[in-house]
Amino acid sequence: MAARRLICALALGFVTQASAQVIPPLAYQVIAAQAGIPSSVLFAIALQESGTRLRGQTIPWPWTLNVAGNPQRFANRQQACAALMLELTRQDPRRIDVGLGQTNLGYHPERYATACEALDPRTNLAVTAALLKEHFEAAGDWAQAAGRYHRPAGGEPAARYRAQFIRHWQRVDASADLPLESQP
Repeated sequence: MAARRLICALALGFVTQASAQVIPPLAYQVIAAQAGIPSSVLFAIALQESGTRLRGQTIPWPWTLNVAGNPQRFANRQQACAALMLELTRQDPRRIDVGLGQTNLGYHPERYATACEALDPRTNLAVTAALLKEHFEAAGDWAQAAGRYHRPAGGEPAARYRAQFIRHWQRVDASADLPLESQP
């Protein structure tokens, strides 16, 4: 039951406005503010990375794995963790992305105490926010930071990702961003 409440708070907590913009859920706003990034950017990345259609809306799904390009969604964290542990015996961790922000376990193993910790929505969002901030500091632009988040080496894959990210970002109401002391 607590898991369902968390899903609602993280994924369904936004309000659809007449303008078809969405407000990032409070958890995204708080985590983004702690990291010093706009919540609209964090929420747009989550929509891009783990978004799924539910009740006519696209929402980020916390128990999402992407294994070698094959997205998998699970009903709860326990199922996702069991699948993740199995896939880690079959695949190179660099081919496994996890959670709301689809953090790659092979490239960021130091960010989590255990692989299944990446399935904790708040922890995953905090790692995603930290990575976005690092990429922003290098790029100086949120769209460029999003492209680097997907593919630090850049190139055409990063450009395609940026275009998709921008579409999500334009749907997110940036006025919901909490004041950020460290925001440039």
